[in-house]
Amino acid sequence: MSPDYSLRRARTSDVPAIKALVAPLADQRILMAKETVAYYEGLQEFRIAEGEDGAVLGCGALHIMWEDLAEVRTLATADSGRGIGRAILEQLIEDARNYGVKRVFCLTFEVQFFARHGFEVMADQSAVDPQIYSELLRSHDEGVAEFLDLARVKPNTLGNTRMIRHL
Repeated sequence: MSPDYSLRRARTSDVPAIKALVAPLADQRILMAKETVAYYEGLQEFRIAEGEDGAVLGCGALHIMWEDLAEVRTLATADSGRGIGRAILEQLIEDARNYGVKRVFCLTFEVQFFARHGFEVMADQSAVDPQIYSELLRSHDEGVAEFLDLARVKPNTLGNTRMIRHL
């Protein structure tokens, strides 16, 4: 049985729908809400699940952090149980492979979902070598700070779990 949705790259017209998908999850403190400008700035990172009627049913982004490291961000669906989250995640993993990324990171409350897809809880804090660590410290991106487990992001941490998948 083929799904009643398709995956595609995001368009500028999708930003209101992405914000609408994220809003209830942000209200529940599952995802971080972003300013509208941040969605436009990162739009090229997003994949969209689009229903046959053109409705946006889900979204997810892949943010490149370093030569061999990327982060899955803003994975959200309108409803669960249809395989939309799985399909978006699989596409983002394929995108990571196409970029040459060897590791994909996420911050999540959905530990079981990501574990079913090959992610493991990050056991050590030394996920990158010291030279790369010092380069990443120069980033202003909060996701990079979360990945590095920097103290400055602790007040903003939702209490989610750091997970990684080796490709």
